[in-house]
Amino acid sequence: MTLESPNLLIYDQLEPVELSSFQRILLLADGTLTKILEAHLTEQLMVVKLSEEIIPITTAILPLEIEAGCEVIKRNILLQGQISQRNWLYAESIIVIERLEEKFRDKLIKSHVPIGKLWIEHKEETFKEIIITARETANDLAQYFDIAKEEKILYRTYRVLSRQKPVMMITEKFPESYFV
Repeated sequence: MTLESPNLLIYDQLEPVELSSFQRILLLADGTLTKILEAHLTEQLMVVKLSEEIIPITTAILPLEIEAGCEVIKRNILLQGQISQRNWLYAESIIVIERLEEKFRDKLIKSHVPIGKLWIEHKEETFKEIIITARETANDLAQYFDIAKEEKILYRTYRVLSRQKPVMMITEKFPESYFV
């Protein structure tokens, strides 16, 4: 399956004028958020893995150009300040195993290094394509950010291409009250 027209950009619920400049940067930047956040927060961030499993998907995922049965790494993490111990970002990833270099894949699974830093370390050329930016209620994610379940979370979902093939889809979320 191929995407004949990969025009996937959707702005769902967000009016850019309603967001702070830094929130817009986080939602629309095509660079690694880890480096951007570390520069803004003046502290190193580390990965706290909440879950990580290798599973066969049950339905096709069009942005990743994969069919049901393809094995992926499904991973949920927090980016946490090494000094503050504060959770700054929650991320869900679906990673197509067969499209990763072996060394990159092994380090991804065995380490607590953010994906963006691994791309740099392994000199992987990547291209990010934003699929959606939106807002939702925090619900169960509220516990990670010490906020009320009713508070709003901003998020973006994008796909990452390497060697012109989609290798992962990532959704990154943070409280709307952050970075105002």
